[in-house]
Parts: sequence; structure tokens; C-alpha cells
Amino acid sequence: MSDPTAELQAGRVGRAHGLDGSFYVTGALPRLLTMGASVSVGGRSAEIVRRAGTDARPIVRLQGVEDRAAAEALRGTALTVAATGAPRLGEGEWWAHELEQCEVFDGELLLGTVARLIELPSCEAIEVDSAGGGEPLLVPLVRDAIRQVDVAAGRIEVDGDFLDLRARRASSDRASAVDSPAGADARADAQPDRHGGGGEGRERRHGG
Repeated sequence: MSDPTAELQAGRVGRAHGLDGSFYVTGALPRLLTMGASVSVGGRSAEIVRRAGTDARPIVRLQGVEDRAAAEALRGTALTVAATGAPRLGEGEWWAHELEQCEVFDGELLLGTVARLIELPSCEAIEVDSAGGGEPLLVPLVRDAIRQVDVAAGRIEVDGDFLDLRARRASSDRASAVDSPAGADARADAQPDRHGGGGEGRERRHGG
């Protein structure tokens, strides 16, 4: 759910560019890297005084970082921006911290809680820690999968049919049945004994 104290990672300091302290930004969120924006880097705040390159490979220079050596000294350091100072997103867009800890429902069925936002090759997705344990559920942030997002209420509605959750639950139930003590006995009874017999021969061998 939305946290006013949250910080957004705008990227990391990459290799230096030129001699004036400019550097590439890796893993960048370009909309956070605007001229005049204040970012935190290495425990201090600094203003972006140069913005060049492309959105895919942005180049920035920070106030107080005056030469190549200073830029290289920051290499690998995270650049963060206060969530309260982040630009407003368009309809159907959310920052990661707004979705984290939201509860995810299919109708009235609680599926779990959003652990994080991740990037898939074709889109972004939320990773949902299952309410019943087991493997996390990945829900792509596409219109067919998401019915509604209410950040203020901390609730996300998804389409279980589109996500094929019925098949997922059936598979989970089958796995639970096999892993249960009764399932283990059934598997053991079905194994032939060393003499080629079935479960009855196994019982006789252990029974004396």
C-alpha cells in the first residue's frame, strides 16, 4: 500500500561519460531523471544539472560531481527519489511501493499479498505470496488479468479464469494429497516387493 516515506530507485550510477562528472544510469526509470530533480546518492542529496542520452541509456550529471574520478567513485551506487516528489502517473500505472502489501482477491477468495513488482520479458507483473503457502503467484499487469486496483484500500481484484487459477489449485491439491501420510502409504503399498509381489507381499514380509 502507498507509503509516503517510501523512496523510488531511479537507477544506479554506471560508467563515467566524458570528463565533467557525467555518467550513464543503469536500470533507469527515466521519468524520475529530469533536469532539476533532487536525487539521493551515497547518503546525500544532489540536483540533476545535466540530462542527456536516451531514455534507454540516460546520461546525467549531479551537482557536486565535477569530474570523471568523482563519477567513477559513485559507480554502482543507487539513485533514489522520494516517492512524494515523484511525478504523477497516468491511469492504470502505479509505482512499485503502492502495490506492495496489497491483498489480491479472485472474487471473495483471498489469494495472497503482493510481495514485489517484477519485470517480465513482455510486461511487468506482481509477485503474490500465496495465502495458503506454496509457490508465489505471478500476475501480469495487463487488462485481462487485473479487474481493479484500489491502492487506498490495499486491494487488487484479478480474473481467476484468465489466470487459470482453477487448474493451479487442482494441481496444488493433487500435490498435497501425494505428499500427505495417506498418500505416502498408498505409494508404498503400490510398490512391488523384491520377490515381484504387490502390496500384499510387502505386508507379509514386514509382518513376519
